Amino acid sequence: MHLKRFQDARPYEAPNHFGCHGLRLQGFEEGGPTNQWIGFSQFLPGGGAGPDSTPFEKVYVVLEGEMTIIVDGTETTLGPMDSCTIAPGEVRKIENRANHTCKMLVVIPYPPES
Repeated sequence: MHLKRFQDARPYEAPNHFGCHGLRLQGFEEGGPTNQWIGFSQFLPGGGAGPDSTPFEKVYVVLEGEMTIIVDGTETTLGPMDSCTIAPGEVRKIENRANHTCKMLVVIPYPPES
C-alpha cells in the first residue's frame, strides 16, 4: 500500500487552467500508482480550463460546487458527486460559473513519455 496524507500533497500547475489550484494526491512518485495519477483541483468562481484536448482520457468527479463542461457546443453542469469521462482528443472547456469554489478529483493516465 502507498499512503499519502492530504497535508503532504504537492501543488502542480496544469496547462491552460486559470483560477485553479491543483494538488497531486497520488502519482509521479516512487511506490505510487503505475498507470494513472489523481489530482485535486480547486477552481475559484470564474476559474476553468481550455478549450483544449489531450491524447488520453480524463475522468472528472465534482466533490463540492458546480462545474460546467462544454463539449461540441453542448453544456453540462456537474454537481456534487457527478462525474464524466472526457475521451481522448475530445475538445472540452470547463467553467466554474458559480460563486462558490468547485472542488474536483481528476483521474488521468500517465502520458506515454513518463
